[in-house]
Amino acid sequence: MSLLDMLMGGRQQSAPQTRGFRSSVQITDGDAAYNTAALVLALITGVVHADYLKIWQMTVQSQMRYAWGFGSAALPHNQGYLWFVGLDTGTDFDVGVLRIEQRNARETHSIVVAEIPDNRLHTATATTMATATPGNRNEMIALPEKIEYPLVREDSLLVLTYRLNVIATAHDDAAFDIPVTIYQ
Repeated sequence: MSLLDMLMGGRQQSAPQTRGFRSSVQITDGDAAYNTAALVLALITGVVHADYLKIWQMTVQSQMRYAWGFGSAALPHNQGYLWFVGLDTGTDFDVGVLRIEQRNARETHSIVVAEIPDNRLHTATATTMATATPGNRNEMIALPEKIEYPLVREDSLLVLTYRLNVIATAHDDAAFDIPVTIYQ
């Protein structure tokens, strides 16, 4: 709008506000070296480890911004809930601690968003992946949008790291569903 239009009482237009939408990430959303259950299990390793090892990452695409979680903690039915499981189907579970992180593109700066014991992220039934996946939100861990952290921007990384405390007999499957908010 020109200065003359503004002086004559014209309306000033503002830039549209960016609005996020709810989504979630799963193993298949990861970068090439992290996008199958077999790759994730190989990165978890078959040996107990005290260090947190990177088991999954996703590079944020151009013109996109992400925040871990979605919704608001003030509105429990509007927030995201997550689950994560590594198991020996029909026998038992891996037991460890899952870290949800965001990192810059060169991984010189990392922010830990959440650290959760994984025994709280799945059911107690290791019969199949379906029985290990919680279906009742009252038994799941909430992850509202993490507005207290900067948005993860283009070429930066959403990352999961894991500390394995007790290995399943012969872990053979892994899966997760973690809420995110996407801004375009």
